[in-house]
Amino acid sequence: MHSAATDDYLKTIYHHTEWQTAPITPSQLAAELGLAPSTVTEMVQKLAAQDLVSHRPYGPISLTDAGRLRAAAIIRRHRLIETWLVREFGYAWDEVHDEAEVLEHTISDRLLDGIDGRLGHPRFDPHGDAIPDAAGEVVRVPFVLLGGALVGHTGRVLRVSDRDPALLRALQATGLDVGHAVMVTGRAAVRIDGGESVELPAGAAEAVWLTA
Repeated sequence: MHSAATDDYLKTIYHHTEWQTAPITPSQLAAELGLAPSTVTEMVQKLAAQDLVSHRPYGPISLTDAGRLRAAAIIRRHRLIETWLVREFGYAWDEVHDEAEVLEHTISDRLLDGIDGRLGHPRFDPHGDAIPDAAGEVVRVPFVLLGGALVGHTGRVLRVSDRDPALLRALQATGLDVGHAVMVTGRAAVRIDGGESVELPAGAAEAVWLTA
């Protein structure tokens, strides 16, 4: 069963450990999906029966090899579509997530391969998230969350969470974007490309990742 619901569960579990290591718990998964814990428990049991997740009662949930491959495939679709919408259609980075959520379930593998080729096989989406290749592999570099970086730390902006479109717009207004060089001057303040120190909007400390 590879339904949209299955994909959403697998994507959420995959996302949880992309930028930190603690596995997701059933209650966290329910909160992320906006579903009742009982509904999530039932679905996790079905996914476990299909060997897509590993889970024991009341314990954390992790993807099996098969589950990780399936999750990487749908995430590859989502992030390639986001990149395509930004590069080819002029979408802003805060506008692409919802469109990609719809299109990822509808386009063919042939069209996806065509998009990938036209874009030059990008490794990262507009938010800095790694795009898995056709084998489910991704490129990763050491990273640090802005809120955990020491004052004086220098690095590139690796990734900005796409969870909050309003925060994306506010960050863009400060001049911060993926790929820019920054020096940390406070818990949520940075110098961007050698400029003056800029105070970032609320939520930035937990939404911006830098090279370590």
